[in-house]
Amino acid sequence: MKNRGTPRSKGYRGFRAAAFTAALFAIVLAGGAGLMRAAAQSPAPGASPGTPVPEAPASGEPASPASPAPPTGTPASPAAAPTQPPIIVEPPSAGVGPGGTQVLRIVRSLGALSLTVADQNVATATVDQVARTLTIVGRALGNTTVTLTDSRGLTRDIAVRVALPAGNIASATTVRITGNPATSLFVKEQALAAALRAATVRPGAKIVAPLDAIDLDAPLNIDDIVTVSVPIILQGDPYFTVQGTTRVRVINDAQPPVRPAELLVSDYPETLKENGTLFSAGLSDRAALRFLYYHYNPGGQPDRRIVLKVANAGTQPARVQFIDGSGGPGPYEMEAGHNSTESFLVHLAQNEGTVLTIPGQTTVTLYQQLLPAKSVVSGILQLHEIEGPPLQLALLAQNAGDPVDSPLQSEALLAGGPPHARGVYPIPEFFFDYSYQCDGPDLEMPIGQIPLPNLVEGQTLAGDYGVLQQITVRMVNEDPHNAREVALYANPRGGGATGTFIIDRVLVQAHQMAAFGRYKLREYVIPPGSFVRTEITTMPEGGSSYPLRLIVAPDDGSAPPGAPESPVY
Repeated sequence: MKNRGTPRSKGYRGFRAAAFTAALFAIVLAGGAGLMRAAAQSPAPGASPGTPVPEAPASGEPASPASPAPPTGTPASPAAAPTQPPIIVEPPSAGVGPGGTQVLRIVRSLGALSLTVADQNVATATVDQVARTLTIVGRALGNTTVTLTDSRGLTRDIAVRVALPAGNIASATTVRITGNPATSLFVKEQALAAALRAATVRPGAKIVAPLDAIDLDAPLNIDDIVTVSVPIILQGDPYFTVQGTTRVRVINDAQPPVRPAELLVSDYPETLKENGTLFSAGLSDRAALRFLYYHYNPGGQPDRRIVLKVANAGTQPARVQFIDGSGGPGPYEMEAGHNSTESFLVHLAQNEGTVLTIPGQTTVTLYQQLLPAKSVVSGILQLHEIEGPPLQLALLAQNAGDPVDSPLQSEALLAGGPPHARGVYPIPEFFFDYSYQCDGPDLEMPIGQIPLPNLVEGQTLAGDYGVLQQITVRMVNEDPHNAREVALYANPRGGGATGTFIIDRVLVQAHQMAAFGRYKLREYVIPPGSFVRTEITTMPEGGSSYPLRLIVAPDDGSAPPGAPESPVY
């Protein structure tokens, strides 16, 4: 056990308590005296800060005068007036058309409101004191300012713009197409074209309607219908921007492929120096025509547009299926010719086209393509009149700024410059059937080597431009033990050339190929004692120098299609 010390007596504890109480009382007295001195030194009510207050004299001693102390501290500034809440108007600015009205809400103000308009020729304004609204009425194109003032004297400026909308976007429209099936890309392209045809755009305004903004992934089968939403923006100074969506109902008509009876060509004058009619021809009921055009607008000339019009002089409407492939405008003639051929062959393979109705006794624009200066355009079109009275086709050159639907100025055809093909040609398609023996000589197949006579006055068609070439090759390997590796080659013979080939339903394309070179298009393995059949569809391309040979020969180990060193892809 620990020793806790000797217990203290009760008297001792009482003594300590009394001492503690006396000490505490002394501390309180000292604190009170200090507070009294501090109070004596504090300024009296109404005294200015820094004015000394004399200290109370000690008991039994007269007070001596205190010498004045220098002022201490800075006089307090008057309190600032509270910030007045501003007038708030929603929306903060106004935009109306001539004769149009816009109502703005006055969210925060005090008392009666008055207003002034800087230019009442542009717009007028009125204020509703009860509803707290501001009504703007447009009068003439321009800009002005409306100034609001409330009872506090606060003001608010509202910018006002009076302008026209950039155009009008249709809420809905319908387009009829063909396709077996129609690919999702083609459906989107035709829906976009239909939405743009239904829109009205003011001069100088621009259209923003990207194809990628259209949401559609699946093809459209024959006799099926789909509704596609096409977002469009119309914009440009000095107009108001217009945004909207056109819902396009796309109907896939059941129309069989129809082979054309004739080929129409417009390549004269190839270089344009004036506006007018470039080509004219008729289209009969249940007949089909293919139409190739190729024209160049040189520097120093105005920007132009190529327009294809169709006139229905009968009293009954006509229905026309229209398949197109266009290239350009651009500065490179081979690129324009290649792009138009590639687009046409792809659409033709699927029978992808548009079905249009031409009312009786009307002329409509079937197709148009811009042609700026220093540019070339190429187009391959196929037209099939499904039903209706005879129609008249006309291809025109006009200034890009002229109205598209302006009437024909003259039926006389333009002329001038070096002679090129313009006319009607009797054979729009060739069909070839070949056989190749793996142990025999190379098989050479000429493309674009047969000149076609002109059914009207004009040049013969050299190079078979616009003529479809359909080729079937049966490659036979009679060796019963060994497979053979063979290849299909392109061999330009007239100069540099591009090419588009659909080989066994696979699209194969070639950038510019040098004359007399040999470029591999496809590789084949022929089993022992067997054969392989291949089908090739192609067409000589505008801007290229045909003829060209297709060659089937043993595989020489050269660069395959798609290799970095090959122009074929």
